[in-house]
This record gives sequence, C-alpha cells and structure tokens, in this order.
Amino acid sequence: MNINTKPNVLFINVDHWSGRLISALGHPTILTPTLNELINNGTAYTNAYCTTPSCIPARREIMTGTFSPTHGDRVFDERLPMPNLPTMPELFSQAGYQTFSVGKLHVYPQRDRIGFDDALLNEEGRHHLGIMKDDYEMFLAENGFAGQEYAHGQGNNDYTTRAWHLPEYYHHTNWTVREMSKYIVRRNPDKPSLWHMSFTAPHPPLVPLPEYLDLYRDIEIDMPYTGEWATNQNQIPFALRNRRLNSNSYNDKEIELARKAFYAMCTHVDHQIRLIIGLLREENILDNTILLFTSDHGDMLGNHGQFMKDIFYEDSSKIPLILVPQANINLAIGRNDNRLATQADILPTLLELCEIKVPKTIEGESLIGDPKRKIIYGEHWEGAMASRMIRNSQYKLIYYSAGNVRQLFDITNDPNEMTDLSQSRHHTEVLDELTKELIVRLYGGDLEWIHQDKLQGIKVTNDLQANGFVNIPTGNKRGLGGQRGLRLN
Repeated sequence: MNINTKPNVLFINVDHWSGRLISALGHPTILTPTLNELINNGTAYTNAYCTTPSCIPARREIMTGTFSPTHGDRVFDERLPMPNLPTMPELFSQAGYQTFSVGKLHVYPQRDRIGFDDALLNEEGRHHLGIMKDDYEMFLAENGFAGQEYAHGQGNNDYTTRAWHLPEYYHHTNWTVREMSKYIVRRNPDKPSLWHMSFTAPHPPLVPLPEYLDLYRDIEIDMPYTGEWATNQNQIPFALRNRRLNSNSYNDKEIELARKAFYAMCTHVDHQIRLIIGLLREENILDNTILLFTSDHGDMLGNHGQFMKDIFYEDSSKIPLILVPQANINLAIGRNDNRLATQADILPTLLELCEIKVPKTIEGESLIGDPKRKIIYGEHWEGAMASRMIRNSQYKLIYYSAGNVRQLFDITNDPNEMTDLSQSRHHTEVLDELTKELIVRLYGGDLEWIHQDKLQGIKVTNDLQANGFVNIPTGNKRGLGGQRGLRLN
C-alpha cells in the first residue's frame, strides 16, 4: 500500500467505561447514540477484556500489544517507565505516519511521549509524580481559571457528585475533542495519521455538565445487583472485604445519583465524538479512516457491593471494543463478534488493517479473520490482595490467593455473575480444567501458592501481619480517597 493511500487511524480511549454500558448492546438506561451508529458501521467485540484492570497496566498492554508478564506491571506501579518494547506510535511513525495524542497517557515520566510526535496531556492532577501543570491545567490558567480544575470539590476515587462548575467550553471532555480537532486540521495531507484521543471521563470525579444530568433526570436508573455469594460480608473473598468497607458509605439515593452522573459523563463523551467524526467527514477523509473505540477498564458502580476497578467481575474487567474499518475493507459490518479479545489485540489489528508489519514482540492477536484464542488469563495485585482470572468461551474462574478461594461463573448463562458454581458437583470438571490453566500461568511470588501441583494460596487469619503475611488497609479514608485540593497558583 502506497504511503499516500494508507488509512488514518482515530483511536478513541475512555476511562472506567464498562463493556456493557452501550445501549445497542442491551443496556437498559444509558444513552449512546454515536456508539450505536459505530456498531452499525463496524463490529462490536462483545467478549473483550482488560487482563490487568487498572489504568497504568491496561495502557501498557494497549500501547505495546503485550501482557503484564512481559510489559512488567500487574500492581499499578505509578513510577515504572514504559518497557523497552516498540509502542503503537513508534510502529506507526516508522511506517510513515504522523502520530498525535490528546488527553490521558498515564505513563512515567509523565512527559514521556512514548513515540508520539506530540502529546497534549490531561493527567488528572497527579502532581506527586513530578508534573506541576499538564496541558489542560495550562489551558485553564491561560483563560483565567488557574487552579480551578478541582474547585468542584469531588474526588477522583469517590462516587459523590455534582454538576460541572465552569462553563462548558472548559470541561475536559470538550477540551480533548477541541485539541484533537486542531491536530486533524493541521495534519500534513500527504501523510497518514494516527490520532490517539484519550478521555479521562467517565472516571470520577463525577462532575457532568448540568445539561447531561438533565437528560437522565426523569429516567429510571438501573440500580446495582448483588450475587448470592456477595450478600454476607464475612463470607466474601478476603481481598474484597476492604473494598466493601470503602463502598458501604453510600446510601441508595447517593448510588442512584452516582450512576446518573456516570452515565451523563458517558453520553457527553458520546456526543463529543460526533464532532470529530463530522470533522473527518468535512475534511473528506472519513472513508479512509479507521475508527476504534475502547476503554482501559470498567467500573463496578456498586454491583456486588463494589466500586471502581482492579477485580475480575464483568463490570470491572470487560471493556467496550468497537472497530469501524476504512470503507474499502471487505469486512462484515453491523455485527457483534463474541470471540475472546484483549487489549493486546488492538495494536496487531490496527497494524494489519494499515498493512504495517507486526513485530515479533507483540503477544496479542489480530481481530481480523477467524478467532484463535481459547483462554484469557488476567492478574492484578500480589500477596493478600491478589486475584487471578481464567476465562474461556463460556466460563470464568476467579482466584483469590488469600484464603485460597476459587469462584466459577457461567458467563454465557449468568452474565451478571449472580451464582458461584465452584461448589457445584455438576461443574467439578470445568473447575478443575480452568484451575490447571491457571496454575501453569502463575509465576514469580505466585508460585508460593502452589503445593504439590495444587493451589494452597495464603492462609487467612485475623492478623495477617503477625502470621508473616502482608496486611491490608482497614478501609480508613482519612484522605478522602486521594482528594485533590485547590491549586493556589
């Protein structure tokens, strides 16, 4: 393919957006008209997963096409540099592409462009990692709102909510689209482009525009569900108990408001994506542009008594993945593809569509053609907080090292994971099969969980520290989950 005819790529990434939060895929409440149309013109991969469901390791997987044992992070290491592996922007640059990123990169050092020609950052106030003003903060300062990005008083890890406090023009979602639009307009028309548009929404703080809150004002919001296995605080897996303590502070009304605000932020992003698509159309390059929409991970939003991410239930680990190829590609459109997919598959898929050689370092599989993957392995945290996942075409095994707990869910027939089948005599064979698949994938400190080819995990006592094990926090949120303060500059 001649460099002048290679397709552009618009890679849209969001944060905390679960794979089921799309109305075209059956969600009863959320409004996503743009994503629905993308699915009508492309493919929705309905069994796509984040194998290490938190921001930093997920983005390392996306950008390198490798899994956590290779890219090096399964514990959300904020100060870990990118691995010495070719990245998405580097591979596209080597193939003659212009490469630009706007929004959240979440790498270290924060100004590492990881191969992009240029990157405008919104790092959500992470000043403790060295950058004292990202590009979004500088934009606010230049327009008379210096230090006001967190004046709404809501936190990045809390589910309290209020409406956005500044004019709409200054909302970070609008800023991301506006700055991406400038890169598109200012591109060299003789070279193809890779555009990485990375929204921080709907990651808390939950501060949607009031107009988007109004959209959900009279809609009856679906409320959290809780599986029978999660109804007793003292019987749920040990690693979940501290998370549950941090979730118990929200009453039903607060949870309803949080879900409305969360959905409102999603719809705001959905509508803003329309402006980019409209710009591509008016620039006469839409038909020769690949569109890909995905998220770094999901959010539990109160389901099973849990919030946020970093666990392997569907709402945390399943991600949206929508691919709209360039117009001249002979692929089925308007369909759902239920193959097992991962974030590592995004890079080889885009490379194949752009006829760029896929390097041997990449561990993901292209999503073009027949499905090949039989198993997905996932891992997050180490020691007493560790959990691991094995997912095949029908079942999911979730393993917790603390207490040596296995959970088994029939995702095909029980997508909300309401019933744990690990004690079912009818499912002994599949439980044993998935356990073997798990054991052969364990490495490092995880090997201490195995004795004579059997899982033994970590013994749970009332005082882990006294028994030589790692203790966990007590659920105290004195710092309000990392609440940012006023920026007095």
